[in-house]
Amino acid sequence: MKLFLAPMDAITHQAFRNLVGRFGGCDEYFNEMINASSLLAGGAWEKFYLLEGPEPEKLVWQMTDKNGEKMAQAASLLAERSGIGIDLNMGCSAPQIAKTGAGIAWMLKPIEETQAMVRAVKSALENGAKDGRSAKRLSVKLRLGDEKYTEEKLHSFCAMLIEEGVQMITLHARTQKQKHSRHSDWQAVERLALRFPQIPVILNGDVKDRDSYELAKKAAPHAQGIMIATAAAQKPWIFREIVGSSPTMTGGASPTMTFDAEELALRFIDDVERFQPQEFWKTRLQRFFAFYCLNFSFGHYFQTSMINAKDNDDARKKVHEYFEKCPNDRIIQLKF
Repeated sequence: MKLFLAPMDAITHQAFRNLVGRFGGCDEYFNEMINASSLLAGGAWEKFYLLEGPEPEKLVWQMTDKNGEKMAQAASLLAERSGIGIDLNMGCSAPQIAKTGAGIAWMLKPIEETQAMVRAVKSALENGAKDGRSAKRLSVKLRLGDEKYTEEKLHSFCAMLIEEGVQMITLHARTQKQKHSRHSDWQAVERLALRFPQIPVILNGDVKDRDSYELAKKAAPHAQGIMIATAAAQKPWIFREIVGSSPTMTGGASPTMTFDAEELALRFIDDVERFQPQEFWKTRLQRFFAFYCLNFSFGHYFQTSMINAKDNDDARKKVHEYFEKCPNDRIIQLKF
C-alpha cells in the first residue's frame, strides 16, 4: 500500500520534506497548497512554493483558487515542472479558505461550475504534455461534504470527477465542520473504493503510528494508499517506522534505527533559512515545533518555548537548552 505525505499549509515545504526524506521518504510528497491567482501574479514568494526537493519525481502540486479559469492557467504552468501531477484541493474547510470560494467550497458550488473547472484543468494538463510525454496525473483531495452530506451525494460528485478525467481521489472522511475529536470514517473510504475500482482511492485521517496504519488497512482494504498529515509533522520518521514494520520489507533492514532529536531540530531550522523567505521563517518554525515538541517528556513546555522564540538564533538556543535539561530525550530509537 502506498504512503503519501499530506499537503499541510506552512508545513510541507521543502525544508520539512527534506526531514521526511532523511528517513527514506514516502511514495508521494504533496506540497503545501498553491494559490493559483498568486502563482499567476508572480509574487516574490511564489518561487519558494515551487521548490521541488528532495525527490522531484515524487512531488504532487496541490492547488486551489476560487476561480476555475485561473486554476486551469496555473495548471498549464505546473504541467511544465517536475512531479507526478496536480491535486485539486476540495477538502480544506478552514473558514478563511472556504469563504472565498476555494477548498471545500468546490464541493458545494453548482455542480456545473465545478465540472467546468475540472474539465479546464484536465485540458491544461493534456495540452502541457509535450515531446511524447504523458499528461500529468490529475487528482482530487476532498471531504465527505457539508453537514447535509449523504453517501449518494458524495458518490455522485466523485462520478462526475472521474468522468472529467480525475485519476485519483483522496478522501478525508469527515464533514466540513467535523473536528479531529471525531474519528475519520474509514468505512466511507472503503465504500468509495468499492464503488470506483477503476481509480486509486486514498485514505486520509487518524493514521498516526504503526498500529493505526494496520487498523486503517483492515478497515479499508480496497484503498490503494494512506495519506498521513499531522502525525508526520510530529514524527517526520513515521513513514520509515511504518515501512520498517512491514512484513514485505526486503534487504535485511536493521530492526532498529537511532537518531539525534536535537540535531534533527537544528537541521530543520537551517533548512528553513535555506528554502524559505525570511518573512516566513517564524511561522514555519512555529508550525513545525507545535507538533515536533510533543514527542518529548516536557513537550508542552518545549512547545511553548519554541513558539515564543524571538528569532531563529533564539530558537536554536532554546533547542540546546531543552536537551541540556532533558538529555534522555535526545536520542530516539525506532524499533521495527
